[in-house]
Amino acid sequence: MERAGERPNTLGELKITGYQSKSIKDELRDNLIQKIKNKETTFEGVHGYENTVIPELERAILSRHNINLLGLRGQAKTRLARLMLNLLDEFIPFVEGSEINDDPFNPISRYAKELINEKGDDTPISWLHRSERFAEKLATPDVTVADIIGDVDPIKAANLKLSYADDRVIHYGMIPRANRCIFVINELPDLQARIQVALFNILQEGDIQIRGFKLRLPLDIQFMFTANPEDYTNRGSIVTPLKDRIGSQILTHYPIDVETAKQITQQEAKLVENQKANVIVPDLARDLLEQIVFEARKSDYIDAKSGVSARLSITALENLMSTAERRALVSGDAKTTVRLSDFVGIIPAITGKVELVYEGEQEGAAVVAYNLIGEAVKSIFPKLFPKIEKLQKQTDESPYDDLVSWFFNEKDGFELLDDINDAEYKNLLDAIAPLTDLLNKYQPNTQKQDQYFVKEFILWSLVEFKLLSKKRFSEGLQFKDPYGSFISGI
Repeated sequence: MERAGERPNTLGELKITGYQSKSIKDELRDNLIQKIKNKETTFEGVHGYENTVIPELERAILSRHNINLLGLRGQAKTRLARLMLNLLDEFIPFVEGSEINDDPFNPISRYAKELINEKGDDTPISWLHRSERFAEKLATPDVTVADIIGDVDPIKAANLKLSYADDRVIHYGMIPRANRCIFVINELPDLQARIQVALFNILQEGDIQIRGFKLRLPLDIQFMFTANPEDYTNRGSIVTPLKDRIGSQILTHYPIDVETAKQITQQEAKLVENQKANVIVPDLARDLLEQIVFEARKSDYIDAKSGVSARLSITALENLMSTAERRALVSGDAKTTVRLSDFVGIIPAITGKVELVYEGEQEGAAVVAYNLIGEAVKSIFPKLFPKIEKLQKQTDESPYDDLVSWFFNEKDGFELLDDINDAEYKNLLDAIAPLTDLLNKYQPNTQKQDQYFVKEFILWSLVEFKLLSKKRFSEGLQFKDPYGSFISGI
């Protein structure tokens, strides 16, 4: 395409360039074919869908289908729809002044047709950038047919001194104004059934019906819908004839592994630069954060049908960084490393994003969130250290015997306060010699800056496997041998 200043300004100039107009579906298809041939990434910044959702989406585009993305919250449905903009031509011409982006070669509105009849090759042409070819509507129960399709405008009729029989009194809704654009309706089941019915003709025949007017407007639109399967039972449903008119329904999903989830979280978390510079996040802490989300998705206390959004881990990482940052500010450290005890700070990010079942409500949201951290610790521990068997003979030796004995002899328990500075924190953990031995033996390649997080992780893990006990008090955590205090009391 020519540079901005050299693009044709009239219909005659446009004809000379040999410009060929095409429908938006053909435009998307042709540009996708080119990208696939060039081995280019079609949906940049979307991870975990490379072998599932994206191939299905590409097939739907090649089939020139309208598309419904069906999936739980936080599965990048809206993002995929917005990324389709990258498959459009950079600029397209339209008749200047047209409300519905009339194609100069195929005008459909009365305004554009009359202008071209009057001015011919001198008809003024404007250019629409692809960034402006995207319209989005969140389906809410108060949406009307007038909002999305159009209605008679009495003020326009009065100003132009027109009768209601004249089609120039029509005020076009969002869909006609999105002619030659991508139009997205989010949360489609929330749209009232009678409004869904109004979409039938637009999807199948491409025309619109407004009041008593006989309008034949063959609109050129790429429709994208998003829907949550939970909506089919809780709030509404997609009426069957509308589903029948949507070419492809594509199921989205959550990341299937921790590495993909980490990639998404790292990309999406909004972190301040000085946070990144002053707060170190160990790799194990990032793994643990994502594992908490995986534990939430299979927890008996959380409603699986509602889903656990990817936004949970994103906001949890932001909270985790801020918890460590605040602790450093309080203790006077210029820089710090995330501690496992800082994970208490992510509980508000969890409680607001999970839907609890009855048993979960009985436990309480904060308790469920805290237990998820423990479950995540328990899941990761056997991947790094020898497995702790549930049933073990007293005569059997365990790699953790020396560590448990250390706590048995520490009659008053071992305390890690929340706001102690890094030097004190490290000294306290270094004082537990068996902890250092375990780390050196089983994870000798741990980076120096991550070692103390792993040490604390071992303590939390032994608590989860009942070899130690942990008590939360107002200023921090206390670890003890679960039986030592009982035996010493006897």
